[in-house]
Amino acid sequence: MRLLDLYKVETLDSRFASKTGEPLPNAPPSRWNTPEYYVYYAFFLTIPFLMFKSVYDVSKPEHPGYSKFEGLLEDGWIPGRKVDNSDAQYRGFRDNVPYMAIVLILHPLLRRLYERLASKGVDQQSEKAAADIRLQRRITFDLTFATIFITALHGVSALKIVLILWLNYQIATALPKQYVAAATWTFNIALLFANELAGGYRFADVTALILPPQTTDAGAKRDSGVGEWIDSYGGLIPRWEVLFNITVLRLIAFNMDYLWSLDRRASSPIEKKNLDPAALSERDRVSIGAYPSDYTFRNYLAYILYSPLYLTGPILNFNDYISQCRHTLPSISTSRIIPYAIRLLVCLLTMELVLHFLYAVAISKSQPDWSTYTPFQLSMLGYFNLHIIWLKLLIPWRFFRLWSLVDGIDPPENMVRCMSDNYSVLAFWRGWHRSFNRWIVRYIYVPLGGSQSDSKVRAVANSAVVFTFVALWHDINLRLLIWGWLVVIFVLPDILARMAFPAKKWKNNPNQYRWLAGVGAVCNILMLMAANLVGFAVGLDGLKGLVNGIIDSLGGRLFLLAACVTLFVGAQVMFEWREGEKRRGVDMKC
Repeated sequence: MRLLDLYKVETLDSRFASKTGEPLPNAPPSRWNTPEYYVYYAFFLTIPFLMFKSVYDVSKPEHPGYSKFEGLLEDGWIPGRKVDNSDAQYRGFRDNVPYMAIVLILHPLLRRLYERLASKGVDQQSEKAAADIRLQRRITFDLTFATIFITALHGVSALKIVLILWLNYQIATALPKQYVAAATWTFNIALLFANELAGGYRFADVTALILPPQTTDAGAKRDSGVGEWIDSYGGLIPRWEVLFNITVLRLIAFNMDYLWSLDRRASSPIEKKNLDPAALSERDRVSIGAYPSDYTFRNYLAYILYSPLYLTGPILNFNDYISQCRHTLPSISTSRIIPYAIRLLVCLLTMELVLHFLYAVAISKSQPDWSTYTPFQLSMLGYFNLHIIWLKLLIPWRFFRLWSLVDGIDPPENMVRCMSDNYSVLAFWRGWHRSFNRWIVRYIYVPLGGSQSDSKVRAVANSAVVFTFVALWHDINLRLLIWGWLVVIFVLPDILARMAFPAKKWKNNPNQYRWLAGVGAVCNILMLMAANLVGFAVGLDGLKGLVNGIIDSLGGRLFLLAACVTLFVGAQVMFEWREGEKRRGVDMKC
């Protein structure tokens, strides 16, 4: 494999690979070797260096603001450098990478040992019988390992999780069919709020409600200590509710898949369509990959608690999980898994270098005096904050997907584009947390009517519902609600521009259309940066400080103009990168 092949989308996920390898009909000739793009190369050879240097300069001890964020830095493993380990979310992952790497290796090895022992003395079976045996073995191992895994993670709180899972299963299987959808959504949305407000239902709080208060000789109340004693066995991650939101998505997915399966109970669509169960398309695996008899509580538990994907995903629906348990996909091969692992290691090293040399997160957390930074430095602090957010999500997602691939299950890739390789608000959400996006489309957007609604107002309202749910799912706070609604607002210019300037009317002027699209892309990129800085980095007040620091002076406004020109150049390179994918027969739509 060539070095550049590592950075093809097909290396990330075989779902994107062309079946024929032939160029798409609308793929234009390459523009890489044209005078226009030689000018763009000059930008790329100079400006990225200045971007890194601007944040490196404000991260030096000599900078006036260094004393404000110095306390957030730790000793790093690179000689002479501190490390910005101030992001609590990524710190929890980073500090435990060695232990998780051991589990990643140990878990598949234990499975292979179990399967070897279980296969002894088993006679040759028909293809269908062999697939069913493989399913049962995988479910047995997944359920056994998951029991150990969640007990180690959450201690006695694993009982709370199992209780929630049982209640959700009863909603799907015990209620009349017409009530299942409403009850499922009500239960799981209420669960998001209850988990947050009740703090994970600590046993100390429960016993305080149940047991009568005890008093000392002086008459003062004292706690019995039973609840605190039980809570002390909380495992490695006592606050189980923090990471439970991803499980909620699987709970909803199972119930809805089960509900929809009731409409085809009379016969299996796989048999009706005369499909090969071992060679189903991804669409068929997702929609009809499980037989009616597969929706058992045992299979449900194994799916919900599947260890490699339990903590962060990517999200795989029940049908796809069962189908892959029966039949291993062709993508589960050493030739595909090794390049994927190499890309993960490259991303991990990149993150380490960024955290050791660019202290953007620590600066943003230290309530800085924005007036001590130039407009260029302010914009780059915001830009690298977004890049660190992208990396801190990408690395855990790819780590756990790699674990799943090594274990024989191929979930969708979550991050298919670099953060800096996005120019459309709509396309951005197709490629960022992609498995979540696909979940939203299947379980919320399409059932609501999607973009095919008769009214454009209805389509926008559907988007508002989607992003309100997305914001609440991430965390129940006003900042993320503002982020969700900003995204809906920022989608509108993208949609209106496509309606006002349809590509088919510019067939005879492709370059002019590409340049016009580049101007629109600049606006989209600025809106995307603003929305994500509000939601995941500096908040609304922090964004105001950044913007005011940039536009309050003539130099800042001139810089903003130069930044827009640079973004235009970047958009043209993004366009051509996607055209290159089309010439390989790949159409990502993002």
